[in-house]
Amino acid sequence: MKTKVAVILSGCGVYDGAEIHESVLTLLALARADTQVCCIAPDITQRHVIDHASGNELEDEDRNVMSEAARISRGEILPLDNVRAADFDAFIYIGGFGVAKNLSSYAFDGRDYDVDPAVLDLIQAAHEAGKAQGFMCIAPILAARALGGKQVQLTIGNDPETAAALNDKGAKAIDCPVDSIVIDEANRVVSTPAYMLAESILEAESGINQLVEAVLKLC
Repeated sequence: MKTKVAVILSGCGVYDGAEIHESVLTLLALARADTQVCCIAPDITQRHVIDHASGNELEDEDRNVMSEAARISRGEILPLDNVRAADFDAFIYIGGFGVAKNLSSYAFDGRDYDVDPAVLDLIQAAHEAGKAQGFMCIAPILAARALGGKQVQLTIGNDPETAAALNDKGAKAIDCPVDSIVIDEANRVVSTPAYMLAESILEAESGINQLVEAVLKLC
């Protein structure tokens, strides 16, 4: 039986949704591992819509996080509210500003951020069920809020401000190069810096491939 992996997206596009390179690299690594993959996103309105060519906010435009994420998954996607921890063997959270804007309030509240209740519940339920979970780029802020009481070990690379935000939630931020990962075996959590540090898609690929491999080994 194939390992069932949920890939959680936060929209489509680095500045207001899921980072597309990270998403595709993750889906490719999972396909090569012959897993059964399902993309998931919350059915909510984006906090911002950004013109990725100019970087300007499109103030009069509204977009739905799940509808945008479906661009990456080629239309096949589930609303996060319909997903239970028992449905999958592992969960992988893709980075991008959508994590900081749509799945949490980190982009607006900094160290005082909170996480969308449905996302929080899913991470905690997966942890309680002993499921493996992976977090890349800025997504470890989600795990820090959900599992900080477990002193979860996470990396966002070496950014001191974001590391301090993780530590404030009770997590333990660990510096890590772009081509490596941090594995917290006790909490069954894997993290990698990805585009928190990567300067090319090749640099991002190395850590993401290792994260996928480590998550599957924890299943």
